[in-house]
Amino acid sequence: MTALTLQAQNNTAYWQQHVDYSMEVEMNVENYKYSGTQRLVYTNNSPDALDRVYFHMYFNAFQPGSEMDIRLQNIKDPDGRMYVNGQSRIAGLSPTEIGYLKATSLSRDGKEVPYSLEGTVLEVPLQKPIAPGEKTTFEMDFEGQVPQQIRRSGRNNKEGVALSMSQWYPKMAEYDFEGWHADPYISREYHGVWGDFDVKLTLDKDYVVGGSGYLQNPQEIGHGYQAPGTQVKKPKGETLTWHFKAPMVHDFMWAADPEYLHDTLQVDNGPMLHFLYKNDPEIIENWKNLQPKTREALLFYNRNIGPYPYDQYSVIQGGDGGMEYAMATLITGKRKFGSLVGVTIHELAHSWFQQVLASNELKHEWMDEGFTEFISDLCMNAVMEQQNDHPFEGGYQGYFSLVESGQEQPQTTHADRYNIDFAYYRAAYNKGEVFLAQLGYIIGQDKLMETLRRYYEDFKFKHPTPNDVKRTAEKVSGIELDWYLTDWTQTTNTIDYAIKQVSAEGDKTKVVLERIGLMPMPIDILLVTVDGMQETYYAPLRIMRGEKDNPYPTLKRTQLPDWPWAFPSYEFTIDKPLSEIKALVIDPSQLMADVHGENNVWQADNPVLKD
Repeated sequence: MTALTLQAQNNTAYWQQHVDYSMEVEMNVENYKYSGTQRLVYTNNSPDALDRVYFHMYFNAFQPGSEMDIRLQNIKDPDGRMYVNGQSRIAGLSPTEIGYLKATSLSRDGKEVPYSLEGTVLEVPLQKPIAPGEKTTFEMDFEGQVPQQIRRSGRNNKEGVALSMSQWYPKMAEYDFEGWHADPYISREYHGVWGDFDVKLTLDKDYVVGGSGYLQNPQEIGHGYQAPGTQVKKPKGETLTWHFKAPMVHDFMWAADPEYLHDTLQVDNGPMLHFLYKNDPEIIENWKNLQPKTREALLFYNRNIGPYPYDQYSVIQGGDGGMEYAMATLITGKRKFGSLVGVTIHELAHSWFQQVLASNELKHEWMDEGFTEFISDLCMNAVMEQQNDHPFEGGYQGYFSLVESGQEQPQTTHADRYNIDFAYYRAAYNKGEVFLAQLGYIIGQDKLMETLRRYYEDFKFKHPTPNDVKRTAEKVSGIELDWYLTDWTQTTNTIDYAIKQVSAEGDKTKVVLERIGLMPMPIDILLVTVDGMQETYYAPLRIMRGEKDNPYPTLKRTQLPDWPWAFPSYEFTIDKPLSEIKALVIDPSQLMADVHGENNVWQADNPVLKD
């Protein structure tokens, strides 16, 4: 091996960029226009000299002819929130209804720099590159207009919330070991730089604000933020300036409405929960009852993933469904109680899977959505006392429908480039959930939950990748899992095993199993005898280079020789005559996503029952 080859290998220690925002913004609630200043200190922790930077200017997506608009008009199954009566809602926006975000000046370290706006991305070439380890300061004046509520953010949503302000400010694009991630805003989610936010929002004094960060001036603001039993000393004038600080986050969201009610609930040894919702008699009871359920859910996640690291979390009525942000969520609030709890529990789980474990939602969308589905299904089962023996069944059924549709694409597909929305949602949410549930089948449920806790501990406040999840599970379980990550996420190979033959062999029974699908798996087999006795057999997959513990400790388990994946069939012998066997079942847990479960069961035609 040459020296050049050795140098080409990537052995650079982990690094990530850092950015500190200071912003002052004035919002006109009459015409939904705002202006602001931004001072951004950017730290280049990479080993590379950067000769350019990029800012996301997301609100420009909400203009006729934008990339988001054109994608809506060309995808076969556009999002119903954005496409109504056969037309893109963006295409019909008037100049006073569109969104926009523009820089009006930009300097670096006190000197003006050129910039150009390309749709939702501001390109900034740098005459002097940012050296490795260097800090540099960008100062920008900007102005924007809040669009009609189309997707996630906007004004006057269908429930009458005035301002849902997500992705509203000039946001530095992420640069990591893969390079720049200056993706245009098509409709999917995000990848942001870790940093600290210091934000001052000035708007009409009657508006109540909730969002990311800690309010620094509660005794001037009131609106339920003041210390209990104290008087508020509001400054004179028609506006209030809300001052928030949000440490170590990668986004900042806020929402505002003059009719918000604001409740708080302190979690013992945990954060203060804030609930902001419209003063609507139809929803108040549900929102009151939601509050203890949210506390239960947060404690569930603390136990099963790791401690929530911030001192507050806000559940805010707004947006167009449910969307996670730093220390907060925006959810639509006119729902049945079960739905209200469900969407809150899902979005709260994102505080772990994306807001703290900040995977790239555009490239690895299944890591945050699928993992959130997994843990929130477990949480709903506990908090709502559903007593569901298979809480992930919906995820499995969604994945099977994707396979049956013929529209599946690998989970490595960029989130914006799925051929149809259906394939994106099934791959991200359902197949992503099955990835974890099925990993429990492979390594054991206790090792799976230990993997989640260690994953959180090792990668919180970082940008983990799929390989980080795999390596964590390998370290916890002692099982090699590269085959699993590869086949499940990088291909559309399916799992299909069958009991091919059960036959007498003297006073013993021969069983022949068959692998029909391309994706290999270890196999659990349940044996049921005619007198009702049960035991299991376990055929590890050779490329696992290890075995899981017995998942059924009350049952006898026989560990069989490894199954080399290249062999399409596998034989083993049961030390019982065929006449004593009533049934054999592959994977009694139903956690292996076998696309043809009907051939996983063998039953004797006429079992002879013993006296």
